Amino acid sequence: MANKKTEPTRRDFMTIAAGSFAAVGGAAALWPFIDQMNPDASALSLATIEVDLSPIEVGQSITVSWRGKPIFIRHRTAEEIEKAKSVKMAELPDPVARNDNLSPEAPATDINRVNDKNDDKKENWMILIGICTHLGCIPKGQRIGDAKGDFDGWFCPCHGSHYDTAGRIRKGPAPRNLEVPVFEFVSDTKIKIG
Repeated sequence: MANKKTEPTRRDFMTIAAGSFAAVGGAAALWPFIDQMNPDASALSLATIEVDLSPIEVGQSITVSWRGKPIFIRHRTAEEIEKAKSVKMAELPDPVARNDNLSPEAPATDINRVNDKNDDKKENWMILIGICTHLGCIPKGQRIGDAKGDFDGWFCPCHGSHYDTAGRIRKGPAPRNLEVPVFEFVSDTKIKIG
């Protein structure tokens, strides 16, 4: 028996058209629900921030907010830099730099803690995420008169974690150094974080 070809009927056309119309309508109805999952403009604006460093004097620190986290920016003195450089790697509880601009295995030398993503080595600027790596507290040491701990850096009074002038853990229960966020110098006096 030969295969009979049948011509499409009006009913076939109406079925295909109705199905297509339903699919397009369903997608149009779902789009607002899918689109609302995207970050809003305020969240996108915080993806990166620029900070003017020119008003920060030597020895002074500021705290800015990036992605809801405190960012410590310190204009270190020559004494603070030399103190951080003189630390032997064997004395560090966490020997890893924890700098998001470098490889995850980079050693926690002072110079590896200040590198930006363009490998600029501006030793006088320390940029850190100001969250203690023990339980997420905010260490003291940013303001004049704050307790700076035994190593003149930052001190978390909640459980006694002491960080040095390079943000490396030196004493206490914190398991890791303070994190260094992704940042870059866009000029000699301005950084972009994120």
